[in-house]
Amino acid sequence: MSLLCGIDIGTSATKVLLCRPNGKVLATASVEYPVYTPKPGWSEQEPEDWWKATVQGIAAACRKAKIKAAAITGIGLSGQMHGSVFVDKSGKSLRRALLWNDQRTAAECAEIEQRAGGRDQLISMVSNVALTGFTAPKILWVRKNDPKTYGRTFKVLLPKDYIRLKLTGEYASEVSDAAGTLLLDIRNRAWHLGLLERLEIDKDLMPPVYESPHVSGQVSAAAARLTGLAAGTPVVGGAGDQPAGAVGNGIVTSGIVSATMGTSGVVFAHSDKPVLNAEGNLQSFCHAVPGKWCVFGCMLSAGGSFQWLRNTLFGKEIDKLRRTRKDPGQLYPAMIEEAAKAPAGCEGLVFLPYLTGERCPYPDPQARGAWVGLTVRHNRAHMMRAVLEGITFGMRDQIEIMRTREVPIAQVRASGGGAASRFWRQMQADMYKANVVTINTREGGALGVALLAAVGTGEYAGVPEACKAAIRVTETLKPKQAQTKIYDGLYPTYQALYRSLREHFVRLGSI
Repeated sequence: MSLLCGIDIGTSATKVLLCRPNGKVLATASVEYPVYTPKPGWSEQEPEDWWKATVQGIAAACRKAKIKAAAITGIGLSGQMHGSVFVDKSGKSLRRALLWNDQRTAAECAEIEQRAGGRDQLISMVSNVALTGFTAPKILWVRKNDPKTYGRTFKVLLPKDYIRLKLTGEYASEVSDAAGTLLLDIRNRAWHLGLLERLEIDKDLMPPVYESPHVSGQVSAAAARLTGLAAGTPVVGGAGDQPAGAVGNGIVTSGIVSATMGTSGVVFAHSDKPVLNAEGNLQSFCHAVPGKWCVFGCMLSAGGSFQWLRNTLFGKEIDKLRRTRKDPGQLYPAMIEEAAKAPAGCEGLVFLPYLTGERCPYPDPQARGAWVGLTVRHNRAHMMRAVLEGITFGMRDQIEIMRTREVPIAQVRASGGGAASRFWRQMQADMYKANVVTINTREGGALGVALLAAVGTGEYAGVPEACKAAIRVTETLKPKQAQTKIYDGLYPTYQALYRSLREHFVRLGSI
């Protein structure tokens, strides 16, 4: 029987999942690694850390499932979008990768707009505006600030595509992740040669692009020796983490929207055609479903805000768990249980979750986080609930923008860390004013690319068929009117606080 493997290169950890073609998960394993912030607003990782975590994760997942890695019949790759890995001709990474939440490239975004002939012309080329998180401005920044590295660069790869290179020896990407570089013509699903020329980026720096279920390479003999995988095992194109998570949640037809809280927070909708994005607060990319597109928004610090809260308040507990080789993530349920003791609205305490700048609804690298409204009545429970509420308000921002774009929202499927807690899911239903459902799996992107591998290896005729076979709804939570009324009353204040503080954030950022 076929055995599929999904590998998701996340910001906090790499996750490896093993499953059958029907979506039955046999085992998962996660391996964490650090994020480096050498300056405020900068965010970097070592690509080699991802590869080490991949090798360790495959071994750990196979031990849990009590199978040999050589039994795996197909592999799918997912990963954090927009990152930039600069490799030389030998495939060696030349510097730390600049990540999706790195904010150093405001000047390069302005340069891209200017070189393209203005914002409207840029949108006509690649259907999106230039944002600091995207890959193209990172390429320009490295060319300007690290010319030695740029001069030695043979290819610029996205995070998951670096792992593909390590697994197969192939330089390749696929359309859903490549769309997030700002260099892909999403209508024609190919690199935009005209924009590359205007930016003076050699087209040969970019790898070939495929559709997501396409087999892009096979496990090499060298990778087989390191991982235990069988040489020749097919590796499909895979997907960026958001389209991959959408496949893993069954967001492959119109009307179903996902709300995924990982480090970032993303609201994602399927589209049968490209959607222009003049305001720059939503992204319009190619979907992992061949011939389809997607529209989504991304707040930069959703689960990341909650992780920051954990790391800040519970450092001693985390150290103790790590000394005993236990997962620090087990602190989250206790934190949410304590947060639930505070009332909705936290007695007037609001948290702004802009810890790493923001992308949607405010493309603003200078945005900062804040608790506003603190009094002597507020305790740790209030502060923790305010963080949960601030994150969820940020997700609501995206849903409201989609509603103004007439994106149909019949159902919201919760996934990521925000789906693990029934309390948090109910909060989402109350804030979104929509039914929030869970499905029979919470594996998201890793499952999504495993299903893409099932399609690529012939188990299913297409992605919708794979999702239909593997995914079903297990619970529906409806909005509670009393809670919704409280949040509706607080929401305008939440939005107004950013506008009031924006100019002060700029001043603070200069210190």
